[in-house]
Amino acid sequence: MAVKGDETRARLIEAARTLVEAKGYHGTGLNEVLAVAGAPRGSLYHHFPGGKDQLVGEALAAAGREVDGIVGELTATAPTSRELVLALLEGLADRMVAAGYAKGCPVATVALEVASTNDHLQPICGGIYTGWQRPLADALRADGHDAAEADELAVTVLALIEGALVLARAGRSRIPIEQTGRRIAKLLGTD
Repeated sequence: MAVKGDETRARLIEAARTLVEAKGYHGTGLNEVLAVAGAPRGSLYHHFPGGKDQLVGEALAAAGREVDGIVGELTATAPTSRELVLALLEGLADRMVAAGYAKGCPVATVALEVASTNDHLQPICGGIYTGWQRPLADALRADGHDAAEADELAVTVLALIEGALVLARAGRSRIPIEQTGRRIAKLLGTD
């Protein structure tokens, strides 16, 4: 029984994750999440007694872990921070294009909608972004930047990536991502 319950819970999180990224917090209804997950209504409040905020928070955390994994893999293989960032940007662009521009950053939509008004989701969004900044700053320090400069560059690069994803999604075009990639390459130096 526990296995079936775990599977239902995982389906609910994945459905919420997909819908919230594509439609936002306010555009995603719980009935739609249940339909996509193929789960009965009672299972929602059984697994997520905190309701929609708890479900969305766990969906965001799962999305954050996915990007953490991507960054971790790239950190292990990219010889420089520049190559790490460009590979990350390329991977996120490929993900967006493959989803027909329905996906961008898995956190940005919710962060923009509710981070200023939702005390449950704001720290989750903020924590995810901080978690992404940390390995970027570490890679920049490994390339010889001092700690303060590396931290500032990591925030700048993350902001450029986020902005490029928003512009690409809004324009249904990869061009903003390509342009941003060229600027990031110049910012971080050449090989």
